[in-house]
Amino acid sequence: MSDPSYAIEAIGIRKSFGGVPALRGVDLRVRAGEIHALLGQNGAGKSTLVKILNGVHPAGSFEGTIRVRERAATFASPAAARASGVGYVPQEIEVLENLSAAENVFAGQTGLGRSVIVNRTALERAAAALFTDLGLPFDPRALAATLTPAQRHLIMLVRALALDPAVLMLDEPTASLSGAEVDRLMVVLRRLRARGTTMIYITHRLAEVLAVCDRATVLRDGAVAAEFDRAGFDTDTLIATMTGRRLQTLYPDHAPPALAAPPLLRVEHLTVARGNGVLRGVNDVSFDLHAGEILGVAGLVGSGRTELLGALFGRHAFEGSVSVEGRRVPIRRPRDARQAGLALLTEDRKRDGLLFNLSVRANITIGNLSPFVQSGVVRRDRETVAALRAMRALNVKAPSAESAVAHLSGGNQQKLLLARVLMNRPKVLLLDEPTKGVDVGTRQEIYRLIVELAQSGVGLLVVSSEIEEVIGLADRCLVIAEGRIVDEFRRGEGGEERALRSIAMAEAKRLQLA
Repeated sequence: MSDPSYAIEAIGIRKSFGGVPALRGVDLRVRAGEIHALLGQNGAGKSTLVKILNGVHPAGSFEGTIRVRERAATFASPAAARASGVGYVPQEIEVLENLSAAENVFAGQTGLGRSVIVNRTALERAAAALFTDLGLPFDPRALAATLTPAQRHLIMLVRALALDPAVLMLDEPTASLSGAEVDRLMVVLRRLRARGTTMIYITHRLAEVLAVCDRATVLRDGAVAAEFDRAGFDTDTLIATMTGRRLQTLYPDHAPPALAAPPLLRVEHLTVARGNGVLRGVNDVSFDLHAGEILGVAGLVGSGRTELLGALFGRHAFEGSVSVEGRRVPIRRPRDARQAGLALLTEDRKRDGLLFNLSVRANITIGNLSPFVQSGVVRRDRETVAALRAMRALNVKAPSAESAVAHLSGGNQQKLLLARVLMNRPKVLLLDEPTKGVDVGTRQEIYRLIVELAQSGVGLLVVSSEIEEVIGLADRCLVIAEGRIVDEFRRGEGGEERALRSIAMAEAKRLQLA
């Protein structure tokens, strides 16, 4: 008999892919009304377990039992999981940009009643009530395309809550949020817990686990490594349980480069604007990047960080000039940037990076096929050898080079994209949120790779919403706010407090001018 204090139970869950075990008898029990952290390194089995609970891996494709509200449940699809009371908010933003906030909240619930005709007034009134209840200052009529990434993520949360789920799964809910936006989400989650909402919180950010979670289950190598009540865990305990070892130093030590030589990359007066002249986040930005230097860009979501990298890679039209090795290069499209020696790792690997209809091999070599072409035909044997070499170099864990990308963990997907951008041996590497949604172990691997690339002479421009990450990695840090560089300092001259103070001063100045 199921324990009535549990909102959801997954008992004895086993799942394999191509004979390789992903889950080996996992038990997860979540008490009603708690926020329960589900933790583990990439490849530990979290994603597979979440897909089983969400109906992506349907009943019959795994062994074990699921119970929701004391009743055995079998899910043939995500829709069946929702109907059984399992809500899910994915890490990737999934909204309908041409619809309003209210329409996004109730997407799939046509009419809010018996009629097949949508009553727009009732729709907006119901959405406004949900927003008010959660303390979210949203206009239900606002077009989703006009909302920030953080607001879109909160819209997804409200959409899941509108179905009154027995349990709500939140997958890396703060991956795209700034510090202030994370704080707002924490307030919302505490409010939901106070009214009895049960949540499974999947994250790699342990500070959030300590701040808001009541209990935690840690997976390692497809099995439960430990279960903790809140009084039983701290950061070091959780890391040791996830990795099997104590974490000593997250950021590798490295000597700063010599800056006597001319800059590798020079950016002068770069401005990104829409066709109507409205600025879109970058305004008169100038800086140099030297060979072997890690240049960090710290700023909040919406500060212009991503637009800056997008302009340098030819994704956005811009005014100003870009020079590589002393030669001015016209960049009007990504091909121009690649030919100039620039490569970009995008922030959103699902939307802008991965090709889920292609294999691991093809995802690594796409766009870099010329070395494998003979007489106009791609030599698959050569391509496979190169892909396997790249997988070994970056420790991409997959059953084979022909494996489906969707079956890889988030960290392995990220390393796969790094393998792709490195195949052309770029002179300048633009990294937008390089450790977004990956665990501490994979973070260390990526940090070591960044330092090794710098030591080999590559210039790296690193953007991250985690200011601590920028400070920990960078030889020099640019602070960007309101589309402008508002501060610059070398390692040892400042830290997170200085960056945040510079951002706050820039925002205060804007408000005074408004």
